[in-house]
Amino acid sequence: MSTAVYAGSFDPLTNGHLEIVERASRLFDCVYVVIMVNQAKQTLFSLDERLNHLTQAFANDTSVIVTHSEGLAVDFARTVKADSFVRGIRNTTDYNYEWPIATMNAELAPEIETVFLMARPQHEVISSSIVKEIARYGRSVQQFVPDFVAIDVAQKFGQG
Repeated sequence: MSTAVYAGSFDPLTNGHLEIVERASRLFDCVYVVIMVNQAKQTLFSLDERLNHLTQAFANDTSVIVTHSEGLAVDFARTVKADSFVRGIRNTTDYNYEWPIATMNAELAPEIETVFLMARPQHEVISSSIVKEIARYGRSVQQFVPDFVAIDVAQKFGQG
């Protein structure tokens, strides 16, 4: 059985994230979508809210397991006996960010491959940071995130 780990903060969950998980679930028997908890990072959504968003998004996909972890993603991946990490790449900036992480993960756990999935063109410019910035200025983010996330984002910024 092939198992992949897709780790991130998912703050908030975007349509780009959904696309990567959906594509990964066609390539792997099991995909762990893992919210990596970083106590030093301030998030818009609590861990429970982000878990709820992910669980709701993948409720009908039995190959996707939603969870969270602290520490290194490579340690989580070893715990679940993952074969691969899945990472979404939107542009060269993402690649330049992801490449040293993939290299270090390969050093720490050479048995785990990193698989880069290129974002589809309609998702190349979507990032959680941009979604939050758009919402901060009172604009709808509905076209960039699932509907239930758009409602929660609007409420966080006093628009709902």
